[in-house]
Amino acid sequence: MTRTLTVDEAAIRGLFTEHEEGMRLRDPARIVARYAGDVVTATLAPPLRNSPLDARDVESLAGWMAGFEGPITLEHRDLTVVVSGDVAFAHGLARLAAVPVGYPEGFSMWMRTTVGFERRDGRWLVTHAHDSVPFHMEGSFLAATDLEP
Repeated sequence: MTRTLTVDEAAIRGLFTEHEEGMRLRDPARIVARYAGDVVTATLAPPLRNSPLDARDVESLAGWMAGFEGPITLEHRDLTVVVSGDVAFAHGLARLAAVPVGYPEGFSMWMRTTVGFERRDGRWLVTHAHDSVPFHMEGSFLAATDLEP
């Protein structure tokens, strides 16, 4: 049996597509446009938590993007979206691939992603986003960036 996406689920999945396209096009304003004014994010880079002002800082995101040569690829996979009224959340996996400036080759790594949404004035917005990478717990405490789904 094939399940049909609801209008809300489709809109939320569209926000993930916007994120992917914003990365591909190196358009930080497109990425930030998905965020509510009070969004809180936890990205892979420090700090532990980004304030709404930091999360919505287009210039900072542009600076991060400038640290890579060529395309920046973001791919979401295995997304589960749950909607209840004006609140929704989604979780799944994401792959980030890029070539850091000055490095001979790039990287490709999978991470976990969880995103919270609220419908405000008829529009779904990201209110919380959390990305993480597991780490090896045998004593090295190195990020497990070699994992694949």
